[in-house]
Amino acid sequence: MIEEGDRVLLVGAGREFWVKAGPGKLGTDKGQIELESLVGKSGGDVITTHSGAEFTIRIPRPTDFFSHGKRSGAPMLPKDIGLVIAYTGMNHNDDVLDAGTGSGIAAIYFGGVARSVKTYEVRPEFSTLAMKNITEAKLANVEAVAKDFLESEGSFDVVHLDLQVQSEHVTHAYSLLRSGGYLACYTPFLEQMAIVVDAATPLFREVHTHELIEREMTRSKRGTRPSTSVCHSGYVTIARK
Repeated sequence: MIEEGDRVLLVGAGREFWVKAGPGKLGTDKGQIELESLVGKSGGDVITTHSGAEFTIRIPRPTDFFSHGKRSGAPMLPKDIGLVIAYTGMNHNDDVLDAGTGSGIAAIYFGGVARSVKTYEVRPEFSTLAMKNITEAKLANVEAVAKDFLESEGSFDVVHLDLQVQSEHVTHAYSLLRSGGYLACYTPFLEQMAIVVDAATPLFREVHTHELIEREMTRSKRGTRPSTSVCHSGYVTIARK
């Protein structure tokens, strides 16, 4: 059941609106919606504007926070986050350390899978924004920490880095990982990827790098073909202790 302050998505009439349940009104070209009327509703319920247009209520998923959540920069793409989850075997028994929080999108995805997530961000204003997104995602198992990753302590099953990785970051990640745990490093450039691989190879038993490529397909009356949008986004290096 939706409570006051909960984030919801309203979908209908060719529109999507990212709103909070509670006081206030949403004005659309299809009429106004009293946001207080969302309180007590559930996902899948239909709400009507004053002019009769219908919108279906959706309870947000991580994909919706990627599309609509407030951003402090460009987050990792869902396909790249998915590769990290798949190749580390991240699961409900895992404690995860994420560094380079940004808007908190990766941490939100991880929080829906892992037992606990602690995400480090050196810029306090970014960490504050990320925590707002995490709170709106209703993930009590995710904590945002406004500190440098190199100050982090503890023991983890997965360490994920999305920052300007240097060799000392890889060494520190190794010290935090439990036996059999995984380091995952996202790097947008080959030069950064090389730093990760060179630092990880002497420490970890397994080191593998994957190029991140995705091709969306477009279908029209003329036929079906790959989309012309850019399909390469970077590299993820996976290393196992």
